Amino acid sequence: MKMSRRGFLASTGAALAVRTVPQVAGKAGGRRILTLVYDKALGMMRAVERVVP
Repeated sequence: MKMSRRGFLASTGAALAVRTVPQVAGKAGGRRILTLVYDKALGMMRAVERVVP
């Protein structure tokens, strides 16, 4: 599946919106670290999120 830059930005934006909406309802414990990594299968950068206590 080839993904365009516009599609990648749209999907990343949707993922961020889904992630931030529950935080408004209740603050979860831990710290979130967002890292960009290069995914060879997709051929583009991908966001990876980790939760650190």
